[in-house]
Amino acid sequence: MTDHKTGTRAEWLAARLELLDAEKALTRRSDELARWRQELPWVRIDKEYRFDTDEGEASLPDLFRGRSQLLIYHFMLGPEYTAGCPSCSAIADGFDGSVVHLANHDVTLSAVSRAPLAKLQGYKRRMGWSFPWASAFDSDFNYDFQIAHTKEEWESGAVAYNFRTTDFRPPAGEDGSGLDAFAASIVGTDWETFRREGPGVSAFALEDGVVYHTYSAYARGLDGLWGMFQWLDRAPLGRNETGFWWRRHDEYVSQ
Repeated sequence: MTDHKTGTRAEWLAARLELLDAEKALTRRSDELARWRQELPWVRIDKEYRFDTDEGEASLPDLFRGRSQLLIYHFMLGPEYTAGCPSCSAIADGFDGSVVHLANHDVTLSAVSRAPLAKLQGYKRRMGWSFPWASAFDSDFNYDFQIAHTKEEWESGAVAYNFRTTDFRPPAGEDGSGLDAFAASIVGTDWETFRREGPGVSAFALEDGVVYHTYSAYARGLDGLWGMFQWLDRAPLGRNETGFWWRRHDEYVSQ
């Protein structure tokens, strides 16, 4: 027998209507935040960035693919990784099918990672994805947008991420072997190499040949883009997490 509260249909409906009022308030607040994002000042980008793509070398304006808006998912796949981050992979599973819809609404959605293009292409084939994916291997792009961090920043304990400085190193007094083992199990590196990359999303506008940075989000700011969690939040037991439970979609024992 369940130990969850049970009730009649009438009791459920009364509770559901009360929740509906709260959900509507949250929706209206979300609409307000969306407008707030769009009202942020645009920052002109004069620095020239170069990327490697399936079509050859590309500039940042080239990544727009003829459209006026560009969304970039900063995918954690560093040069030393043996595979893409499982969390980023789960997010990519969710947005892969949206790319064609966005493209027909004047928005290009592309991933960018620091791994060489051949590694991105191989992992993309493994996962069965079709979204555009550019390599910033020889570019400052990921560093400038606080997605990748230098060894000097790491050793200083003051990595700039999510609009603040953070120390991703193991706590003082701990040897970090557990974190190293975790990183090795998911991407084949030690913890430092793994966590000197980070996830995020950035938005850009192209107007009269000029690129502007309009928005970026990191960490929990990506929750709304992580499709499976939006479903779990509506499931009877919610996220119901006891640790790192998700895998790449080809690594589950059963579907």
